[in-house]
Amino acid sequence: DLIAPEDQAIYELHVRDFSIHDESLVEKNRGKFKAFSVPNSNGSKHLRRLAKAGLTTVHLLPAFDCATINEDPAEQVTVGDLSSFAADSSEQQAAVDAIRGQDAFNWCYDPYHYTVPEGSYSIKPDSALRIKEFRSMVASLNRAGLRVVMDVVYNHTSGSLLGEKSVLDKIVPDYYHRLNNVGGIEMSSCCANTATEHNMMEKLMLDSLRTWATDYKVDGFRFDLMGHHTKANILKAKEMLQSLTVAEDGVDGSSIYLYGEGWNFGEVVNNTRFDQATQKNMGDNTGVGSFNDQIRDAVRGGGPFDSGIAHVENQGFINGQFYDPNEKSNASLADLLYNTDRIRMSLAGTLSDYQFINYQGNLIRGADIGGYTSDPQESINYIAAHDNETLFDVNQYKLPVSTSASDRVRVANLGNSIVALAQGIPFFHAGQDMLRSKSTDRNSFDAGDWFNLLDFSYENNGWGRGLPLKGDNEANWDFTQALLANPNLAVGETEIKSAAKHMKELMLIRKSSGLFRLQTAQEIIVGLAFHNTGPEQVPGLIVMSLSDESGVHHLVIFNASTTEQTYTIEQFMGLKFGLHPVQRSSADPVVRLSSNDSEKGSFTVPARTTAVFNVVSIEAANALEN
Repeated sequence: DLIAPEDQAIYELHVRDFSIHDESLVEKNRGKFKAFSVPNSNGSKHLRRLAKAGLTTVHLLPAFDCATINEDPAEQVTVGDLSSFAADSSEQQAAVDAIRGQDAFNWCYDPYHYTVPEGSYSIKPDSALRIKEFRSMVASLNRAGLRVVMDVVYNHTSGSLLGEKSVLDKIVPDYYHRLNNVGGIEMSSCCANTATEHNMMEKLMLDSLRTWATDYKVDGFRFDLMGHHTKANILKAKEMLQSLTVAEDGVDGSSIYLYGEGWNFGEVVNNTRFDQATQKNMGDNTGVGSFNDQIRDAVRGGGPFDSGIAHVENQGFINGQFYDPNEKSNASLADLLYNTDRIRMSLAGTLSDYQFINYQGNLIRGADIGGYTSDPQESINYIAAHDNETLFDVNQYKLPVSTSASDRVRVANLGNSIVALAQGIPFFHAGQDMLRSKSTDRNSFDAGDWFNLLDFSYENNGWGRGLPLKGDNEANWDFTQALLANPNLAVGETEIKSAAKHMKELMLIRKSSGLFRLQTAQEIIVGLAFHNTGPEQVPGLIVMSLSDESGVHHLVIFNASTTEQTYTIEQFMGLKFGLHPVQRSSADPVVRLSSNDSEKGSFTVPARTTAVFNVVSIEAANALEN
């Protein structure tokens, strides 16, 4: 059980990805709900290891009835083994493209029936077994110590009017969808937008959520395009779900948590039609989380829609902006320092009222550079998700080509460290802890099992499986093909396992102290401080201390630079710090070189390393040194 929402750490997972390539499972269970109920599979063992370390929650991409997958296994086709083709070949994408819509893969953000489990994930889809298997999946994850969040898509439908997969328009025409001024259906979500501002569409959503919570025991919900809903919609959903009781409903709803995409666009932009459930609006004491694009873009560089040369030149904090420029980058020191301030703001819970000295020497509030929350639980901190390139693939574009495989691991680890140790709720894309690649595919929703590889045997991270499909990827091919063809950019089992071990260590560190999981804005404002700020700061270095009423307890140093750094804090002179116990015995020999000179108040951290120091007593310090 969670004490507070901030105790959560979330792992975003696609049901089919989880097991379709897992040869430790019998074939009939691969890609199915059933795979989660097999405790000795590679995937289940991986989740249990993370749960033991401190992961709390599995977020499942849409698992309700999906319009675009044929549920009959006899009619589904696959591409087979394409590994004989070159890493930069176009043959793989041609094979995948030829069967799109005929295979069993889709992210399923295209609802058919909102309140029925997806049949293609069931061993026997034309029976009630899909219901039993879904419930068993949730129960199995709960037994492993993991809560289950369900990705829900009430903002649009896949069909409308008299289309084959239309449902709501065939019940009450023109009511359930949002219409424009000439009576046409608004389509800004990519499909037919629903009108949850209408009473009965809202009721449909609330009734559906209640069913998933009470009959399927789902522990939380992630709202796709939450900004297309009204703020009132989401708050009603929260109130209804958290009012559920064991006595009346069979579940304790008090800890059900809601979060979503608070993006602001389309026909509802800027509260045009109603008060939207956007980042800004939901960061106003609602207790509902929104995805934090500030930390995402500052850490990895650029924006999610960059393409062509911009995708290469827009480096971020972890992959070399200014301090290790790639062949196309011309970033300035000010560019790096501005992004560093955005990360500091995010480390402080993305609070609008948190104050610190910015890179220009001015005292600023978080709101001045994108801070939007009033409570840390309102920030979902992430740098990768199912959308856009994986973290590994982004770094492939942005790091100098000469960067070694071992340093590529360190860069990924550094990014994951920032997410894990930021105040708020950390969110990780499945495989982010294993250097997961999609061979640079930035929108793999319909790219089949081939480009969506998730390998819990740790042998293959998915890099070099061919040029991805056209469409969203074609603009990058001038750069992509050369990257995929370069054998020096690949990683193997050693690097994959190293990254996976690092993630477990991060979870253990976060779990070890409540100061990494502060529950109120006031606790953060009082207890979290940044050093190395202002115009004279050391570039690429974030220094953060965490304290409570008894004094400082932790010092965290994120050294993104390519050299070892020593930083002195005069106020800590005479105070002895030791490397966190998890890092003292880390699988990474480099972080174990981090040190503290208590007489000088100085801390030394190797290049591309996150070090966590704890205050220790003189007795404990002597024991450590001996």
